[in-house]
Amino acid sequence: MNGYGAVLERITRVPGVRGAMLVSVRDGLMVSDQLVEGLKGAAVAALAASLAQRVSRALAAAGAGAPAFWHLHASDGGILAVTAPEDLLVVAITAPDVNAGLVRLELLRAAEAVA
Repeated sequence: MNGYGAVLERITRVPGVRGAMLVSVRDGLMVSDQLVEGLKGAAVAALAASLAQRVSRALAAAGAGAPAFWHLHASDGGILAVTAPEDLLVVAITAPDVNAGLVRLELLRAAEAVA
């Protein structure tokens, strides 16, 4: 467990969270992760970074500024992410019935901790 392990552990303690990770927006690579077995962390990291880049461009074009939080919800779960310093994303992979508000709070706390 690297220095970010304790930060990610707080996120994974939320019921319904399957994993958490820090992702580099620039290259889509995981900086740190805590995932349940069977999750394809590298694929989720690449997806999260790609979405973050696209959402950032779309919001900039709309004059809305930079994204602070986004939630991708699907029938079998979701991905929630917040931006963090150093061009990082804090990402949670969740079950469909997770308390998204609580996950968001923990993601924001994690983003502050990695600053």
